[in-house]
Amino acid sequence: MAHSAWPVDPAVIGPFLIAVALIELTPGPNMGWLALVALARGRLAGFAAVAGVTVGLAVWMLAAAYGLTEIFAIWPPLYQGLRWAGVLFLLWLAWEAWREPAADAEPTPDVRSLRGLFLRGMMGNLLNPKAAVFYVALLPTFMRPDHGAPLTQALTLGGLHLAVAVMVHSLIVMGAARAAGAVLPRVKGPGIRAVMAAGLVVVAVWLAWETRT
Repeated sequence: MAHSAWPVDPAVIGPFLIAVALIELTPGPNMGWLALVALARGRLAGFAAVAGVTVGLAVWMLAAAYGLTEIFAIWPPLYQGLRWAGVLFLLWLAWEAWREPAADAEPTPDVRSLRGLFLRGMMGNLLNPKAAVFYVALLPTFMRPDHGAPLTQALTLGGLHLAVAVMVHSLIVMGAARAAGAVLPRVKGPGIRAVMAAGLVVVAVWLAWETRT
């Protein structure tokens, strides 16, 4: 197949995958929250959280591909509003983790618990406008005018990023769930809730710092 027939330039795929892998491997709020969930509640709960995070990222990817995120440039207060809403959401999760006995480790989380983690992961990313800025800043640098339409290239590259994000996030969940075997026997009951709540406060501060402009 001729290179011009590809939706994206084949020469950019390798560098793009390396770039997004390095970005995803850089410690950030998603990584911290997923590790906490898997550590406190187990692998299945962690994968439910990964699914929610991925859906949130996908929404921002589609918004950026279709140019909807231009509203942040037109009205900067919206960015700040979403940013602080995300921070407050994480602080609410920290309070919930502290007061909610269900935050203790669960060998087999029920459907309601898994759904809740999915929704929390999704909301956490929808309230993180940095994800939109990421796509707006990164995707155009790997798009070429002699290949597919800009929308096709953006969706293709965005899909590749989501695949890398799922792999990295899944590895984080599996690693944290494995570490739980060494950590949880030493910390029980209120101790688990305290660790989870404190960790979420750190993630909230992390998000506030990472999304500053």
